[in-house]
Amino acid sequence: MNFSTTLLLILAFIAANLPFLVERIFFVAKPKVGSKHFAWRLLELLVLFFIVGGIGLLLEGKLGDIHQQNWEFYAVNAALFVVFAYPGFVYRYLWRRRGA
Repeated sequence: MNFSTTLLLILAFIAANLPFLVERIFFVAKPKVGSKHFAWRLLELLVLFFIVGGIGLLLEGKLGDIHQQNWEFYAVNAALFVVFAYPGFVYRYLWRRRGA
């Protein structure tokens, strides 16, 4: 159980930062303009949140019964996912690059 939790947290951290590190829309299509718009990054973040949640549900099902959760559980998980995305956001939008 401990390995599954650690694996899920690492996967969530990586998935939360991917939209800010990859310039392709959904990792496939190049944007028509120079860089990907912020709205695309938010949509990718939302989709990846649900994908990681589905993987978490599968891992929980492998360990035993799946417990019913209320809205508070999902709100906390969404907040944690946004916190995990903060390093990618800082790298993309707040980090000052030399010569820029």
